[in-house]
Amino acid sequence: MANITRMQLLRGDLKGDKRPFRPPWAIPENYFVDYCTRCDKCVDACFDELIVKGRGGYPQMDFSKGGCDFCEDCLTVCESNALKKISLNKTAHQKNTTNQTNSRTNDVEEASEEDELDLYDHLSSDLEQYLPPWHIKVAIDLKKCLSMNAIICRSCGESCDDEVIKFNLQLGGVAEPILDVEQCTGCGACFSVCPVQVIQLKLIEL
Repeated sequence: MANITRMQLLRGDLKGDKRPFRPPWAIPENYFVDYCTRCDKCVDACFDELIVKGRGGYPQMDFSKGGCDFCEDCLTVCESNALKKISLNKTAHQKNTTNQTNSRTNDVEEASEEDELDLYDHLSSDLEQYLPPWHIKVAIDLKKCLSMNAIICRSCGESCDDEVIKFNLQLGGVAEPILDVEQCTGCGACFSVCPVQVIQLKLIEL
């Protein structure tokens, strides 16, 4: 059974369908509402005013104003660790160390702590990588899309700096928008520019 957060109970949202979009690099929701002090520093730091005060005073994203460029200003000012980058390098190191510990022989168990530190230094020497700032993805309602109804519109594609929305020309003046979901960062830039609001942003459960 999935954990139900305090905010879900307050909203009467037991399924989590109404969960707000938190600022980038927000820790999981059930921890976020405990760690976040509602100091408004991330709200004030957002130059594009995409971070607003939501229910209970907790910060959330307002994609109607535009898309996030992941400038990290909100991350920098957060002192409570409610917004925090998670290193893939260190995560991989922890898993590797655990596996090695479980399979060590008596001789290996006598290896010095310095040897393990050398292994970590080797991992750290690689390019530091982090988990994505969030797990938001775009979805397009093709039935209502202007381009699919033979009306010239490329608003979503033109607003996408990562070029993950392309158009496949078809007969009859129809151009089908093709979305590369895997490469989509969920920045929300396409959301606000859609004239008929057929762009949806969804949290992907991992």
